[in-house]
Amino acid sequence: MIKTGIWRTALLFLLFFAFTLAVINVDVQNVAVEDITGTAPSLTTEVGFATLNALVHEAMPHNSLFYKLTTLLGYAALLIVAGDGLLGVMQLIRRRSLKKVDAQLIFLGIFFVLTLLCYVIFEKLPINYRPVLLDAEEGLEASYPSSHTMLALCVFGAMMVPYPQLFGKKALPLIRIGAGLLMAVSVAGRILSGVHWLTDIAGAVLLSAALLSLYVSMLQIHRIHENQQDDDDAIDDGFGDLFRDDK
Repeated sequence: MIKTGIWRTALLFLLFFAFTLAVINVDVQNVAVEDITGTAPSLTTEVGFATLNALVHEAMPHNSLFYKLTTLLGYAALLIVAGDGLLGVMQLIRRRSLKKVDAQLIFLGIFFVLTLLCYVIFEKLPINYRPVLLDAEEGLEASYPSSHTMLALCVFGAMMVPYPQLFGKKALPLIRIGAGLLMAVSVAGRILSGVHWLTDIAGAVLLSAALLSLYVSMLQIHRIHENQQDDDDAIDDGFGDLFRDDK
């Protein structure tokens, strides 16, 4: 199981890297930018998979309702990150030792730092720009991968491995269903909002899957290292019955 998780994580990162190279090099064309401000001159931007991306954007232009909805989901994800960080700080203060802080919280913190690091990197090194001009003063904004989609998928995806000691085992299936729905709405809503190219969403999905796989692998390795029991009553790391380790 551990080797499978490591190979899965490596494969997903490799797929994201290969897809990013394809976005940079395949069918790169100048495509018109939709100016919703009505104040800027005609703009174009280079984008890979231009034929596909332009067709999708023409079919689903900017939609302010879905844009606002997905923006709110992004804020909700940030609140969850802040809440988990606060929980970790409270444990550190109360237990007076980093070693006594729940391992899952520590790994979750590492996971969120990696997610935010990816966010910053792609904001500073744009692969392409949005198909929509949202603010004439700021100009074109970095678009690949969709940072809102990546943040929502990573945060809500991490909720699929929640704390049974906080919510109770009976609530875990509902939490996972809710998290899955939030992930689906985030992806579909961001596509329908028209503020990203289709390849921006696809890249975000691949990168999020790789990061989530890394997070799950870290938890599984820790679980094996601690020699925890494999029965449900002994599990306290949030896996419940979602993940199993082969002994």
